[in-house]
Amino acid sequence: MREKCFLCLDDGSVYQGLSFGYSAPRACELDNAPIKEQPAGEVIFNTGMAGYSAIFTDPSYTGQILVMTYPHIGNYGVLDEWSESGPEPQDRKMVKTQGVVVRSLYEGPVPKTRKTLEEFLKTYKISGITEVDTRHLTLKIRDGGNVNGIIVRPCSEKMEELQEKDLKYIHEFLAHYPKMEGRNLITGVGTDKTVVLDENGSPHICLVDCGVKANIIRELRDLKCKVTLVPQVYKASDILSLHPDGVLFGNGPGDPAVLDDIIQCIRDIIGKKPIFGICLGHQVISLALGARTYKMKFGHHGVNHPVRDERNKKVIITSQNHGFAIDEKSIPKDVDVLFRNVNDQSIEGIIHRKLPIITAQFHPESAPGPKDSLWIFKEFLNLIA
Repeated sequence: MREKCFLCLDDGSVYQGLSFGYSAPRACELDNAPIKEQPAGEVIFNTGMAGYSAIFTDPSYTGQILVMTYPHIGNYGVLDEWSESGPEPQDRKMVKTQGVVVRSLYEGPVPKTRKTLEEFLKTYKISGITEVDTRHLTLKIRDGGNVNGIIVRPCSEKMEELQEKDLKYIHEFLAHYPKMEGRNLITGVGTDKTVVLDENGSPHICLVDCGVKANIIRELRDLKCKVTLVPQVYKASDILSLHPDGVLFGNGPGDPAVLDDIIQCIRDIIGKKPIFGICLGHQVISLALGARTYKMKFGHHGVNHPVRDERNKKVIITSQNHGFAIDEKSIPKDVDVLFRNVNDQSIEGIIHRKLPIITAQFHPESAPGPKDSLWIFKEFLNLIA
């Protein structure tokens, strides 16, 4: 029998459900482990109908509790090979999200070579909660914006409901839990060493790893590129010493505005090498060019977001995961909006009029999601050529 547990939000809201995956902490245990090890974070929703394995392992979800709007999750199991945690998942914590919230957890059999979702989350010590009214929770986030929350069990094993003392522990914990604005979360993801893939490939792409998704690397390799994956602490001089033909800044978690070292690195590379940015990479490149970012109300998280190419007005359906965006009023005059979100008109990519710089706020590599925008990788290679 599953144990009762609760998703508690910092506005005082409580959602009751049943525990799955790694056991959630008891309310009175919240001070016994570092914040990053607790099933706590910014609560966001993802509208993807499939691809939960890629979603849960996307490094950009670091520091967030993920609510799946599709009601039934887990029905086809999980393979470690589906991970988006980078080229060396055996060396990393594979699941990046802090916690998982679903309406209905599939508990039937899966193919023998696969793990159940519960086994997968237990392996990587991620707490989940099922039997939650995710529709109500999603509408609450959509209307009111993202909030912080935590998945917990009551202090007493004999109690099935949260008591006043439980709520006191929870309130104190969430009152001190940091907001996403101002958080540098890339230090907990990405490689700490240089990794060279396909030594004889061409062109040579230097990929700065701030929490890059594995499929970005796969797509570059499919295009016969040599890929040098480097740590996020590399300076421009370190990158240029590798003599790459182009530099790609990939996705990652947290607030881009606080990544001063990476922003300065980009400034020092601008005009010397072609540059491409994806998601967080788009944001830090925009900041390096003089633009500003802002925190979105609830962000874009899903695999069905329409984006318009402003050059030809064609619309592509994209995979997205971001909570920050570029303030259009702050874009320099020599930079054009390349892509725009059809739903809310936010900026989804920029292109420089004079310099070889191109970005995409969405994920052209998909994983999961449609492959409408894979051609953007070839456009970057054309810039290099």
